[in-house]
Amino acid sequence: MTEDFSPFLPLSPAALHILLSLAGEDRHGYGIMQEIARQSEGQYKLGPGTLYDNLQKLETQGLVEESPRPPAHDDPRRRYYRLTSFGRRVLSAEVSRLEAVVREAKVHLRTPRRAT
Repeated sequence: MTEDFSPFLPLSPAALHILLSLAGEDRHGYGIMQEIARQSEGQYKLGPGTLYDNLQKLETQGLVEESPRPPAHDDPRRRYYRLTSFGRRVLSAEVSRLEAVVREAKVHLRTPRRAT
């Protein structure tokens, strides 16, 4: 049986970028903001208020959770976050949805429209 991710999709741009930033490794808040800036080549910047509001929502939805403890070399006051297995499946479903949108857009952009 296939999981129904429709209640979670489409992801907001902030949620999509946060989940993508956590797909590779656990990160603290500032690390998430840096990774989002890196992945988007500086085109998408997330402020702390938006970040933490979204992290709280994603935690409530079960997509993200706080890591049990920070890496040994890091400041123990930092809270680290990670993608849950459910969050990874939702992210994968969103990527598939976006790929379908891009495929459809390419078809429509190749076909010239007639002037009316």
